[in-house]
Amino acid sequence: MASPGHTFHFISGLPRSGSTLLSAILRQNPRFHCGVTSPVASFFSAIVGQVSVGSEWAPQVSTEQRRTILHGLFENYYADNPQPVIFDTNRIWSSKLPAVLDLFPHAKVISCVRNVAWIMDSIERLYRANPYENTRLFANEAERSTVFSRVETLAQRTRLVGIAWAGLKEAFYSEQGKSMLVIDYDILAQRPKEVITLVYSFLGEQLFEHDYENIDFDTPDYDEGLGLVGLHKVRPKVQFEARKTILPPDLFEQYTKLSFWHDTTLSQTNVIRIRDQG
Repeated sequence: MASPGHTFHFISGLPRSGSTLLSAILRQNPRFHCGVTSPVASFFSAIVGQVSVGSEWAPQVSTEQRRTILHGLFENYYADNPQPVIFDTNRIWSSKLPAVLDLFPHAKVISCVRNVAWIMDSIERLYRANPYENTRLFANEAERSTVFSRVETLAQRTRLVGIAWAGLKEAFYSEQGKSMLVIDYDILAQRPKEVITLVYSFLGEQLFEHDYENIDFDTPDYDEGLGLVGLHKVRPKVQFEARKTILPPDLFEQYTKLSFWHDTTLSQTNVIRIRDQG
């Protein structure tokens, strides 16, 4: 089903892995619309739930009607956007590739990744920087009590890091993986111009001259709503900053082993990464 108005692509992947940075860069192109996590994926899931088995409405909505409704969701949500190319951002798109690529056969999915230990480190830093706020990432005092409980909670398959990691791994080894480009945060931060050039090639778009020293992106209201100020703030200049982890050594070692995207042997997915990175 071809879109009459916009070209749709998707940004997904792991949290704290460069998706906001990527969006901040791409949105410099006047043809592109990029932003933080949008509600479209939640609307998508809610509609599917209403027309699936178990709903009283399911028998009244054919498969073709479902496709038409869901396709219309995208076009109607972005109807007022003048940019012809839309990047919708949400981490659940990785687990929805069969539907996404059925609706938009020419769509591309860009998934940002990072050593999971550094993701946990990054979230922990934000948590400690907001010591007077009970962030919505944790449901109760037991979950937020120590760095061990916080990291364990985040890693659960239904929570922030775990659900994104599981969905990405599913997509990585799926038959739809050839429509996905995985970008490691470290190489995006260190060599942004080279990475963005490859992104344009993957998208089939004409290259745009980006300014990597004047990035403008911040969403304070969105971040305050989550109780984590600075979650989506991007520094003006794209650069990589090496640092020591604040995680206990055993936690860091445990989660640094989860970077499955370093081995593409059984995957059709396109990957941009620094080789032999630990």
